[in-house]
Amino acid sequence: MNRIFSGIQPTGNLHLGNYLGAIRNWVDLQGAYECLYCIVDLHAITLWQEPDVLRASTREVTAGLIAAGIDPDKNIVFNQSVNPDHATLAWVFNCVARLGWLNRMTQFKEKAGKNRENASVGLYAYPNLMAADILAYKATHVPVGDDQKQHLELARDIAQKFNSDFKVDLFPLPEPMILGEATRVMSLRDGRSKMSKSDPSEYSRINLTDGPDDIALKIRRAKTDPEPLPREAAGLEGRPEADNLIGIYAALSRKSREAALAAVGGMQFSLFKQELTDLAVSILGPIGEEMQRLVKDPGYIDGVLRKGGERARAVSRPVIEEVYERVGFVQP
Repeated sequence: MNRIFSGIQPTGNLHLGNYLGAIRNWVDLQGAYECLYCIVDLHAITLWQEPDVLRASTREVTAGLIAAGIDPDKNIVFNQSVNPDHATLAWVFNCVARLGWLNRMTQFKEKAGKNRENASVGLYAYPNLMAADILAYKATHVPVGDDQKQHLELARDIAQKFNSDFKVDLFPLPEPMILGEATRVMSLRDGRSKMSKSDPSEYSRINLTDGPDDIALKIRRAKTDPEPLPREAAGLEGRPEADNLIGIYAALSRKSREAALAAVGGMQFSLFKQELTDLAVSILGPIGEEMQRLVKDPGYIDGVLRKGGERARAVSRPVIEEVYERVGFVQP
């Protein structure tokens, strides 16, 4: 069976973009693939994190995955730091990857900004750790958003170079999986900006922990334009907020944009927003309730992560041993 690895940052406030862009796809994939779902806390500390907040966020994200429908008994759910094989393999890949490859990574330039000289080495070498996350398990497929495709291409380059350098066929070249109608959900306040946990406006996003009243208020306040919804997708051109809301409606109802517009095209936004609210509350409401219940039971969450870490190490340990053998490390 093909194997999937995918990770999510434990930075709190899971929102609709995380759900539609990643988590729901993960739920759909279980059963068809052997799945490892990782809360990537090692990646999180490439930027400063308050330790207590990081711990709480790790548990909250884990609760969110389970509440959304990921079964920790059928899949491996764990936090990255419980398996040292990630960091071990990342160092080997630091010695395989070329400096020029990392210099081309656009996400580092975006995150470091003008203060590049003060960015952490971890932020710069982040793609090598991501490659280790995937290849430590010989994952064959990786669900990714558009912003991570470049990193996955680097993982493939690293796998290919390791295999070539050591004349082995050890690592597969993982394939990207870009799924769903709404792989990129935009802000409710600005249809040109991605929905983000870091946006200072709470009205820019729908959090998975939002109750029905919060969801309704945020959709009601979502930015729109004065024209009714078009009846065809071509009519969304130049209307980013309308396009975003239709994209959300289509994704939640598991329809194409064209099918969604066939159902709601011609509506004024006031009526459409009520339709969207009812749909969002029916899907997200139960997830939020279950997520809040799970967060109140940290012992259960920690048990899931501990068991998941043990299962993850059982998969990665033979791979690391094979890497050590090929590299030439003595293992008495």
